[in-house]
Amino acid sequence: MRVVIMTAGSRGDVAPYTGLGAGLARSGHDVTLATHGLFEPLAAGSGVRFHPTPVDPHAVSHSDRGRGLHASTTGLGKLLRAASMARSAAEEMTDSLVQAARGADVVLAAGAVAPLGRAIAEGLHLPSLGLFLQPQHPTREFGAPMLGGRSLGTLGNHLGGRAVISAVDRVFTQAMHRLRTRHGMALRSPSASRRAHERAHWPVLHGFSERVVPRPGDWRPGLDIAGYWWPHDTRTLPGELEEFLAAGPPPVFVGLGSATVPDPGHLSAEIVRALRTAGLRGIVQQGWAGLTAHSGDDVITVGDVPHALLFPRTAAVVHHAGAGTTAAVLRAGVPTIPVPVQFDGGFWAARLVALGTAPCAVPLRRLTAGTLAPALRRATGEPRHRDRARELARGLAGEDGVAPVLAALDRITR
Repeated sequence: MRVVIMTAGSRGDVAPYTGLGAGLARSGHDVTLATHGLFEPLAAGSGVRFHPTPVDPHAVSHSDRGRGLHASTTGLGKLLRAASMARSAAEEMTDSLVQAARGADVVLAAGAVAPLGRAIAEGLHLPSLGLFLQPQHPTREFGAPMLGGRSLGTLGNHLGGRAVISAVDRVFTQAMHRLRTRHGMALRSPSASRRAHERAHWPVLHGFSERVVPRPGDWRPGLDIAGYWWPHDTRTLPGELEEFLAAGPPPVFVGLGSATVPDPGHLSAEIVRALRTAGLRGIVQQGWAGLTAHSGDDVITVGDVPHALLFPRTAAVVHHAGAGTTAAVLRAGVPTIPVPVQFDGGFWAARLVALGTAPCAVPLRRLTAGTLAPALRRATGEPRHRDRARELARGLAGEDGVAPVLAALDRITR
């Protein structure tokens, strides 16, 4: 079949689908990944075609509106600001996503673009299914991940999940209007479409493991957990980094991925001070936050490097707790210190602590040398965190997240 996978967002919202797409391609499907042109190199060599869409997420995150997310102190406040930013981006991507879908037999829509991808498939009379990296459907069992994941009790959790869905519906109002007026598609409103698909048990597969997030008992039929989709990545580590790794004991990796921070210079200094206070060597990844550390015998600054090769060789990983980096840390079997910044970071951070692979979380707003150094000592000095991380990694290594997607494709295209 000709399969198009649609996604949008940061690197972590794209990379898992390169691995999934490669798995589908190996099984004989013709797969196209449709997402921001910035990420075309991620699909190189995977056997997956690439269809570029507009919008540069790096530029958006560094714009005044993107940096304004730090002004919100609540999960709901951040979500509303992000929804406002996403509205124009969704409309801008619409024409390109329609173009990608016109040559397909089936549409697979990531959570970030699910309402739009589902609507395009409906307008073109194509089958579709969702591929989510976070739990997005309301449940009474935990707080809405996109609001930070803090539990508000069974009723509060459910209502919070409903609030997130309503906010997401509003993101795609203008894009739906564009589908009707420019592409002649007879479509319902985003909320009406969602309700109809929910009643029909529109299938959604989640790209994480039940070892990490057990399937909620109050989810409707059709919401299933597939297992992780590991990114396709054939890069090697830079020679300078290999030399640093060989020159001493395993270092701590510190990186915030696609997150931005209000004051990169100050935060970088606090991170280096924490590493040295804890007596640990460090690898500081520049990332979208622009972190830097003066390279020396005990610390080195790196750009984008393959997590799958680097993380298993570290003493611990300090990260922003995005879904993609959280998955990479769990796969590596090393202790971790999550530094949640926004959205689902708080949810994944809490899961890592509950699983025992992290001694604690250090939210970005509280990150100083004084808070990070003792957390580093605990992560690297208490064997139970490494033991638990290795145990989980062994379990994840035996899972196959691609097989459930292949089975779902077979079901919806019969």
